[in-house]
Amino acid sequence: MTLRRVSDHEYVEEHGGDYEDFEPGMVIRHWPGRTLSEADNTWLTLLTMNQHPLHFDQHYAAGVEYGRVLVNSGITLCLIGGMTVQALSARAVANLGWDKVRLKEPVFVGDTLYATSRILHKRLSRSRPGNGIVTVETTGTKANGEQVIVFERSFLVRCRQAG
Repeated sequence: MTLRRVSDHEYVEEHGGDYEDFEPGMVIRHWPGRTLSEADNTWLTLLTMNQHPLHFDQHYAAGVEYGRVLVNSGITLCLIGGMTVQALSARAVANLGWDKVRLKEPVFVGDTLYATSRILHKRLSRSRPGNGIVTVETTGTKANGEQVIVFERSFLVRCRQAG
């Protein structure tokens, strides 16, 4: 979060950034983290119509590899991606996509997750003058540092020069 002064003793919170704010190699540790609850996992799994019992049937999950309910990986992607919005893309024109999504370790109810992003590259848009494309690699980790997900994401942001 950045504060922009608008008058004496008055500021506006600014989130996200313009094209010029991002430089390849920058690392951003997003905050706060989020602890996943059973309700998060059950509701979002059923909302997305994922009916695999591994995500909401404790009796079934007890008899498979991890011995307990596994958090739906779609939730992990959405949660870690969402953690990055305030710092990276709150002022984006468009989210362009995710690439190279890799699930590294399982996530369970009660795990607390954190996100870190590294700016990979940026370039001016060829089709949208006054805008640029920023690509980041985001890593989601458990509180103990164990990586659970890594993905790349690209988004379109305005250039200050154009504004």
